[in-house]
Amino acid sequence: MRPSGRSCASWQYLKVPDYVTDPADPRLTDYTRLRDVDLRKSLEAERGLFVAEGEKVIRRAIGAGYPIRSVLTTARWLEPLADVLGDATVYVVSDETMLGVAGFQVHRGALASMERLPLPSVERVLAGTSRVVVLEDLVDHSNVGAIFRCAAALGVDGVILSPRCADPLYRRSVKVSMGAVFSIPYARMDNWYNGLEQMREAGYQLLALTPDQSATPLDAVKMTDRVALLLGSEGDGLSSRWSQEADEPVCIPMSPAAMAAGVDSLNVVAAAAIACHGLMRGSARL
Repeated sequence: MRPSGRSCASWQYLKVPDYVTDPADPRLTDYTRLRDVDLRKSLEAERGLFVAEGEKVIRRAIGAGYPIRSVLTTARWLEPLADVLGDATVYVVSDETMLGVAGFQVHRGALASMERLPLPSVERVLAGTSRVVVLEDLVDHSNVGAIFRCAAALGVDGVILSPRCADPLYRRSVKVSMGAVFSIPYARMDNWYNGLEQMREAGYQLLALTPDQSATPLDAVKMTDRVALLLGSEGDGLSSRWSQEADEPVCIPMSPAAMAAGVDSLNVVAAAAIACHGLMRGSARL
């Protein structure tokens, strides 16, 4: 039964939802233990799915063309999503049941299991871009999501991931990006060792971001028509191979007073935000 007191327009195309009370119901296994990273990596790869959390993110995933497998929601969030769910399978649960399934309190009250789409090749992404960010071995899902949000907000054309980078469609990445992972093209390299050579052959100038203050300040670099900004892992930064293969090391200048006090660098997300702005310098899109 649909809740009473709702407008007909809100429910016109919504399939009658299933009300579920048992957290162990096998129909809900797409949403099992969402904070168990190892389990989720295995389950999502096996089933070809990812989970979108919250009304805004779910809407953006649907708008980007990802097919809905099912939706798990509390009654409160059913009506706000009714206009985009159509004939999707919808499971309505109590807050307690949601907690039992997901393993934490879902404050935004709605989850959607979405089908993954085939990733484009690196060649395809590069063919339609002139400013890209390249992530080498970033393993924190929140950082990856935040960098996607920075890149999308500042007009970067695409993101290229090394083979070991965290999954942008992991729930935490999607949530932190606020759905920006759906709005910017990205691809994953098949071969880390020769990955940068592939980009060079596509006509890209390769700039390696480093905390080393002897490097060229990013805002002083003479950029070509096609530029790739290389960002390294959270702890070690760029590998020595990628640093050496880049055309030029670049830095974000630090305050001398801060340097003297021992503050000599930014975390990778803050650095990415500033560097993405610098990357777009001279572009008509900024």
